[in-house]
Amino acid sequence: MTTPILVTGGTGTLGSHVVPLLREAGHDVRVLSRHGRASEEGVEYVTADLLKGEGIEAALAGVETVLHLAGGPKGDDEATRNLVRAASRAGVRHLVYISVTGADAIPLGYFRAKLGAERAVADSGLPWTTLRAAQFHDLVLKMAQGMAKLPVIPVPGGLRFQPVDSRDVAARLVELTLAKPAGLVPDLTGPTVHTLTDLLTTYLKTQGKRRLLLPVHMPGKAGRAYRAGDNLSFTNTTVGKRTWEDFLADQFR
Repeated sequence: MTTPILVTGGTGTLGSHVVPLLREAGHDVRVLSRHGRASEEGVEYVTADLLKGEGIEAALAGVETVLHLAGGPKGDDEATRNLVRAASRAGVRHLVYISVTGADAIPLGYFRAKLGAERAVADSGLPWTTLRAAQFHDLVLKMAQGMAKLPVIPVPGGLRFQPVDSRDVAARLVELTLAKPAGLVPDLTGPTVHTLTDLLTTYLKTQGKRRLLLPVHMPGKAGRAYRAGDNLSFTNTTVGKRTWEDFLADQFR
C-alpha cells in the first residue's frame, strides 16, 4: 500500500481535476480543506486551516508527497509558510506548488503573496517543484461575467493575457507530482495571447449580448507592468492545448 498524496485545496477548481487524475494513476489521495466532507474510496478528506496553522500536522501524518493548490485573494505566503514548517517536521519528500506567471514581476499584493509562497517552498530545505501557470479560463470567465453586467464596460488598454485551461494545468501538475523534484519548471500558459477586448468580445458573442467597450488607462506601476507584458511568458514555456474558445464552447453548448 502506498502512502497517500496530500492535496491542499483539493475541492477547488484545480483540485477537482487533479484528484481524479491521481486516483486514475493508482494513488490514494488525502484532501485538505477548511470544510469537512465524507471520505470515499481512495480519497480521504481532512479538515485544516493553513492560514491559522490548525490541523496541518494531523493532515500530514504518513504523507511523503504534498501538492499545494490551496490559495486565496490574500495570505498565500503565510499559509504556505505554515504548511512548509509542518511538512519539514513530517519529513515530506516532495512538495509541489502551483504559482502564477508573473509572480516576480507584477506589483500587486496577490502576486507578491505568490512570490512569498514560492520562496517559502524553495527555502524549506525540502525537495520541491513549483509550476507557474497563467490565469485559468475559469477566472477569466468570472471576470467577463461580472464586467458584462455593466451597460458600458471600461476596458484597460494594452492588457494581454494567455489564459490556460485548468484541466491542462491539472494534467501537468499530476505529471510533476509523480516525477522527481525539479525546482522551478517552465511556465504553463494557454496557446493564444488575447487582449482583454478579445476575451470580452468572444464571451459576449457566446451570450448574444452587445455592450459598449470603453477604452481606459490603467495607471500606476501595475498598469505599466501589464502593458509591458510582464504577466506573459514566451521563453522556455509549456503551452496548453485547450483554447479560450474551446472552453467557452464547453461551458455554453
